[in-house]
Amino acid sequence: MNSLSVARSLCLSAASLTAAFAMGLALALAAGCSSLLPKPPPQPAFYSLDGAAATRPALARAALPTEMEMERVAPTLIVNPPRATAGFDSQRIIYTRESHRLEYFAHSEWADTPARLLAPLLVAALDDKLAFRAVVMAASVAAGDLRLDTEIVRLQQNFDAQPSRVRFTLRAVMVDNATRRVLAWREFDETVAATRDDPQGGVVAANRAVQTVLHQVASFCVEAAGSWRPASTLTP
Repeated sequence: MNSLSVARSLCLSAASLTAAFAMGLALALAAGCSSLLPKPPPQPAFYSLDGAAATRPALARAALPTEMEMERVAPTLIVNPPRATAGFDSQRIIYTRESHRLEYFAHSEWADTPARLLAPLLVAALDDKLAFRAVVMAASVAAGDLRLDTEIVRLQQNFDAQPSRVRFTLRAVMVDNATRRVLAWREFDETVAATRDDPQGGVVAANRAVQTVLHQVASFCVEAAGSWRPASTLTP
């Protein structure tokens, strides 16, 4: 091989090495730049509340009240939209690690505020009872014999013990619409241990707590309705 051929081979080798180095440098720079670009925030996970299973006992047809009897003696129940105390009126899922301090999971939320999620569940749980002619959700008290007012006092996952626990507290007031008299009131408080110390474990425990309280509220309303009498039958 003459000197010209050797020089040409050396030039080609140097060019190949330069091209390979340039490509590697470009890839490295591209990777470095991409790591500097802002990453999109993770999408939040949305959770819902489920209703209690139907508990109406299987009764013989003869034992059920007739439509005429229901129309005459059973009250109509108006369920006002539930409210929530300050701090529990948003979609954010609340947890605590120390007393009096509320914190929120960064990427986990309720599908709606707990109060709005609870509203149809209350109606469904109460409608399963035979004590009422009708159970209706309404934003006012313009109609109906009885009115149920509810307020979520707390719905939070507590990490002050292991396993973590979800505490759900609901205040309920039954009012006679005709007389504006409070027939009964009660505060329901249920605590359920979570199977996992994360938002999903808390949501499962929250649903169990809500379902238990729904059963209790339904029984409370039936009991309170037992003391109701139509206005026409009251002694003036």
